[in-house]
Amino acid sequence: MDKTMHDAAKAALKNAYVTYSNFPVSAALKLKDGTIITGVNIENASYGLTNCAERTALFTAYARGYRKDDIDSILVTTKQNHLVSPCGACRQVMRELMPEDALVTMVDASGNHKIVKNAELLPLGFTKDDL
Repeated sequence: MDKTMHDAAKAALKNAYVTYSNFPVSAALKLKDGTIITGVNIENASYGLTNCAERTALFTAYARGYRKDDIDSILVTTKQNHLVSPCGACRQVMRELMPEDALVTMVDASGNHKIVKNAELLPLGFTKDDL
């Protein structure tokens, strides 16, 4: 597990806007140039408009001009004592906006972690090749 990414994600947890669920999630996206971009979940009273930490980090990177080939890995953490994996919407966005072999690390509050490749999170995912 990348300690720098984990530290960045843990530090960003306090920025989550989780008024309704009280379930903060943070993500640290590592770029190949060493840049780390964090994202947190941002909730909305219209629940469907909530944005997850993984998508916040990815959309921030893209808004700054980075693209798929610039991305190395992503780490996701919560305050939970069990591993929390990206939701289905995040898996779809990650599948399109990150390399298939990018590492995805899930970390719980105790530091236990699991690392998988991006493509493993959404087998047979829908991509631009399906269009």
